[in-house]
Amino acid sequence: MNEQDKESSWKRMSFKGNKVWAQTDATDNFLIEKGMVLIKYNLKQNYEYKVKPESLKPEDQAIPAQKKAKKSKSKKQTKKQDAETNLPENCIKIYTDGASSGNPGPAGIGVLLIYGKNKKEISKYIGTGTNNIAELTAIKVALEELKRVDLPVRIFSDSSYSIGLLTKNWKPKKNQELVFEIKELMNKFSNLAFIKVKGHAGIKENEVADFLATSAIKKGLA
Repeated sequence: MNEQDKESSWKRMSFKGNKVWAQTDATDNFLIEKGMVLIKYNLKQNYEYKVKPESLKPEDQAIPAQKKAKKSKSKKQTKKQDAETNLPENCIKIYTDGASSGNPGPAGIGVLLIYGKNKKEISKYIGTGTNNIAELTAIKVALEELKRVDLPVRIFSDSSYSIGLLTKNWKPKKNQELVFEIKELMNKFSNLAFIKVKGHAGIKENEVADFLATSAIKKGLA
């Protein structure tokens, strides 16, 4: 905990439909620095994110997880949801995302690893690159992070490009070396699969990965 944390408090709020903690002062007002407020999805997490105060809403405006998928579902959507919920026992869940400011431009990756009650976040600036390079690099970094190759692994990504290259034998016209390196890593695991998710659809874990990726760019340019 840094000195600023000791002098401040955290208030439960809603950001993009998800519950977060926002930093406040002794009078319970947002602690604003350069027009931005620090937020965390979890008080124990290592990373803090800066958002505009007006983007924070009361806690009761957060969307409960069970209500995010209330719309009528097609067979394809139902099949996708089944894949997300019917996971193997002791499964490691990984949410990855990549972002670039310009294409190419300053790029960052975000990774959220979940195993049981344990979570780890990775937010890394990777220099100049395309969005596709960032998406692939996020997957590569996630796989390199895993110490256990005997446990089932499910990677959630909103990148059709990455999933197509890595699982459907698409022939890469670019980024061949990066794709080869990822496939080499994938071969080490006894049970690994990808699950396509829709980006910016209110899936909390995917939103966290996106936030980690975009925050990495801001930190890299700071």
